[in-house]
Amino acid sequence: METAGTSESQMPEHNTTTAIKELDDGVIFNNAPPRTLHTRDIVAAGFNICNSWGGVAATLFLGIIAGGPVTIIYGIIVSTVMVGCCVLSMAELAARYATAGGQYHWTWLLAPEKAKRGMVGVRFGLVISMVPLTERELQSYTVGIINIFAWMATSAAVCAILPSIILGLVSYWNPAYMSQRWQAFLIYQASNIAVLIYNIGILRRAGWTHDIGMALSLLMMLTYFITCLARASPKLSSSFVWTVFVNEATGWSNGIVFLTGLVNPNFGFVGIDGAIHLAEDAKNAATAVPWALVATLVIGFITVFPFVVAMFYCISDAKSVLASPVPIFEIWRQAVRSDSGATTMTALFVLTGYFSLNASQQTASRLTWSFARDRGLVFSGAIGAIHPALGVPVWALIANAFVVFIMGCVHLGSTSAFNAIVATAVILMHVTFAITAGLKMLRRRAQHFLPEKKSGWSWNFGKAGWLFDSVTVVWGFITLIFYCFPTSNPTTGSSANYAAAVLAVMTLFAVINWFSYAKKHYDGPRVNLERFGDTKGPQ
Repeated sequence: METAGTSESQMPEHNTTTAIKELDDGVIFNNAPPRTLHTRDIVAAGFNICNSWGGVAATLFLGIIAGGPVTIIYGIIVSTVMVGCCVLSMAELAARYATAGGQYHWTWLLAPEKAKRGMVGVRFGLVISMVPLTERELQSYTVGIINIFAWMATSAAVCAILPSIILGLVSYWNPAYMSQRWQAFLIYQASNIAVLIYNIGILRRAGWTHDIGMALSLLMMLTYFITCLARASPKLSSSFVWTVFVNEATGWSNGIVFLTGLVNPNFGFVGIDGAIHLAEDAKNAATAVPWALVATLVIGFITVFPFVVAMFYCISDAKSVLASPVPIFEIWRQAVRSDSGATTMTALFVLTGYFSLNASQQTASRLTWSFARDRGLVFSGAIGAIHPALGVPVWALIANAFVVFIMGCVHLGSTSAFNAIVATAVILMHVTFAITAGLKMLRRRAQHFLPEKKSGWSWNFGKAGWLFDSVTVVWGFITLIFYCFPTSNPTTGSSANYAAAVLAVMTLFAVINWFSYAKKHYDGPRVNLERFGDTKGPQ
């Protein structure tokens, strides 16, 4: 498909209406939110989504039972290196093609155009399509759907973490209280709806919300780090912190336990691509987005690594931490030796979760809006529109919140199933990175797909880019395989990992959406990608 349109200089800066004009040789599509976010705001939003030290702290139980300190501490290093390669691989394309669609737009640009008949697309073991299609359209659609599900699962994960911590505190202060699943459900949905309302009515005019969230999180991390180290006594030995590996009755080898436990430190970087999907909200996106990707990773590591190491040193009773429904609260309680102090710390920690949910909902909506704008989703006419007065994709926000609502109903019915939905956020995120990087290598990293090489700093990494792309692909396969492993072997219903089943359900929706709508309407990006240069490349 050829695209054509007005030049970037001709497009109005604050265009908040839907204006589509069909031409013989392409499409002009002027439909974007106002560009109100500065580089600082994009960095802050990206940080708030990951909030790496908070993400690892909130899901600490996943790593504690799968390797313990060794998995979490060394896993942070492994995850940072692997996700770092993913970030640099994406930064190359983000510097050249800064669009809200991100990975699925890049897939359309990089995938071969040659039409092939027969079974041309299989994802997660299910057939996406068995009709004549161009490879680039099929792969672009597949990556778009995968990425949307990843972001919906990310938002659902944050919504689920909040009630688990809140009710855990209530249970501690009132031992006779037995929390009910419906109570967690109500907190989950109240959080989802409250942040949805804020996104629709306030956030566009309050970009500083992200700055406040980032400042609060960094201040809290530094304060907790100093306070816990100063107050904790006695402290764990260095041999325990750096060498103890926990593998009790899992039935798996230590290597497999380590790899499956990496989901905890890896969760600290879930949503690392957030800055990409805010590109069309950003001023000077081609510069702001790649730097925001790198900044999110760097700030994440320099906060989460020392924090986690310090918290392990501050443990005085490891068995109590393992038995606690909120391990980080128990660690803080032991460190500061004050129930009320640890409760205050945890309450403020929950507040950072709402900043994360706010940024996650905003980012997820921009991806969904972009995909609907390109006619990849049913009801695209509504979901792909920007509200003329509010300047935000209202129906994309509502659609995302509705799916997150449904995921909350799954949580009400089955904790195991919902944990699988949360785990798929990490898996699907890395699958989209891997597909894009793999296609970039398939095209032999042709120069016309990459930023221009300049003297001094350039986002074109040359030969080093082969390394970044290769690691991104390998890491995508590792997460897809090992993050689906059950927690114990032999497997029981309670220890089963239902991630594969969740992936199958998501694939089923992708197939239904394809045959009911996208098959007839989706033909790639409808934004003017030609302004970025030659997008054809060798066939």
